[in-house]
Amino acid sequence: MQYDLIIIGSGPGGYVAAIRAAQLGLKTAIIERYNALGGTCLNVGCIPSKALLDSSEHYHAAHEKFAEHGIKISNLGVDMPQMIKRKNEVVAQTVGGVQFLMKKNKVDVFYGHGTLTGPNEVKVAMNEGEDQTLTAKNFIVATGSKPITPAMMNYDKNRVITSTEALNIDKVPGRMVIVGGGVIGLELGSVFARLGTQVDVVEFQDRILPTMDGDCSKELMRALKKTGINFHLKHKVTDVKGLKTKAKVTLEKNDGGEPFEIEADYCLIAIGRRPYTDNLGLDKAGVELDDRGRVIVDDHLRTSASHIFAIGDVVRGAMLAHKAEEEGVFVAETIAGQQPHIDYNLIPNVVYTWPEVAAVGQTEEELKAAGVAYKAGKFPFKALGRARASMDLEGMVKVLSHAETDEILGVHMVGPRTADMIAEAVALMEFRASAEDAARMSHAHPTYTEAFKEAALAATGDRALHV
Repeated sequence: MQYDLIIIGSGPGGYVAAIRAAQLGLKTAIIERYNALGGTCLNVGCIPSKALLDSSEHYHAAHEKFAEHGIKISNLGVDMPQMIKRKNEVVAQTVGGVQFLMKKNKVDVFYGHGTLTGPNEVKVAMNEGEDQTLTAKNFIVATGSKPITPAMMNYDKNRVITSTEALNIDKVPGRMVIVGGGVIGLELGSVFARLGTQVDVVEFQDRILPTMDGDCSKELMRALKKTGINFHLKHKVTDVKGLKTKAKVTLEKNDGGEPFEIEADYCLIAIGRRPYTDNLGLDKAGVELDDRGRVIVDDHLRTSASHIFAIGDVVRGAMLAHKAEEEGVFVAETIAGQQPHIDYNLIPNVVYTWPEVAAVGQTEEELKAAGVAYKAGKFPFKALGRARASMDLEGMVKVLSHAETDEILGVHMVGPRTADMIAEAVALMEFRASAEDAARMSHAHPTYTEAFKEAALAATGDRALHV
């Protein structure tokens, strides 16, 4: 069967590329290895983790804040099986929505493992029925990523787990060790800490979220400590043993010192993800990989085979669902003869803890390293009326602008609903707005977004009004 475009992988990058390609009149097919569309994000990543984060936040608020709000609750408890059931329903509804979109846009779906067998041919080992051989003028590799699980950590999917297994724990653990202080580890650590689990986070670097702005790292760690999370910074794991009912984790300081052991119900490995390119036949199609296993692409996301493109977690850049979506649209439009554009500096990054962390543009550390003259303006949420009303006082907003032109170079937020607030900063930076522009915009009162306005005022010359 001949197509204009075949996409291997149905995560946010793949399925969005399929929709856009179909809109542009390309005969399109998508190949998905599992029996559900949506990839990691919809099935075992973004969507289910956010469902559990919301559930655990409701419980934590009821336990910690409701009394002060004048709300009395007796016999408060956690029904973990119901929490998991609701999470699964959210996933099923979302996956069903993607299936509907494929039908609506007349995209053919093949459930099975796709392997390129030549420049224009892919063989699909179907999950059900006879294998299929498909041909296409163009291909997109959108196969995503898998958790990194070093052999020394003895990953057993029982007591030594990744985020995939953590999303289905149906009994609140007494204690959990999380290896890695990045986004995945902190989000899942937040889920279980709110429910009453003693959480220990082990991070090799000297701070959590090491790729984000340093002030964000400090603010979030301060807030997470209040939920009872223990942090072991500048520590490395030297041994992990998974037993029938527990895990034993041995760690020590990076600069030496006596090793010590933590015994917990689970050890969650959250040290990053690797591109998934296993058994795709990329070599037969002339597609090259770099030394980190990523597909090499040019500025148009073309691989070394000009009719094969790659997007999302299998290529360079941040492993973010919305980055993959932008790339999917970019490639579909490129194949259709358009000239799209992506500004990678303006792709926001979000951590869905509470408080949330959101950022776009350059960090203060990056500006210093590059020798860029800049101004910084900060505003704390504790000085904001809306935050006081909702008892969300943790965090701040920081605006970085160019010292001479006042153009906004980066915005970094820790606080309530910053995941939604960051879009305002992205929009302003897309049009190269100045801190003065942001400061002059009227923001409704009382709202969380007033913190952004105040930080922009501070960046223009210490003009914040409410501190």
